[in-house]
Amino acid sequence: MHEKLYLEDLYVGQKFKSRDHQLDAAQIIAYAQQFDPQVFHLDPEAAKHSFFQGLAASGWHTASISMRLVTESIPLADGVIGGGMEELAWPQPTRPDDALHVESEIVEIIPSQSKPNRAMVRVLCETKNQRGEVLQRFRPKMISFKRPMA
Repeated sequence: MHEKLYLEDLYVGQKFKSRDHQLDAAQIIAYAQQFDPQVFHLDPEAAKHSFFQGLAASGWHTASISMRLVTESIPLADGVIGGGMEELAWPQPTRPDDALHVESEIVEIIPSQSKPNRAMVRVLCETKNQRGEVLQRFRPKMISFKRPMA
């Protein structure tokens, strides 16, 4: 487990890298059955004749895995990705047997004008596979808090 990070621990240009998450067809199909039941997420044979030309994970599945990896790799103390998302794009499909990881970089820290104990931290995150291909790009805005007074 990582040490929890407070606002004072963060700086523009700071980089984080998550662990890998190994994806397989069973995970892709199970997620799709529950949340995104489209043929190219559910049926490997039918998916061959679809836009994706093979089984592809739902973008929301990739986003869910990415969220887990980000929260593990940027362990904000009392922080949340609660300021919204400025960008969410899937330049390439996520496939069975991809090993996903997220590389993140702090691009801006905006101190709160009304609440001096916190700031909005803008982050650029890229979810990549084992070949380094970007499967998802997203820009969350995280709320980070200063270390409490002793």
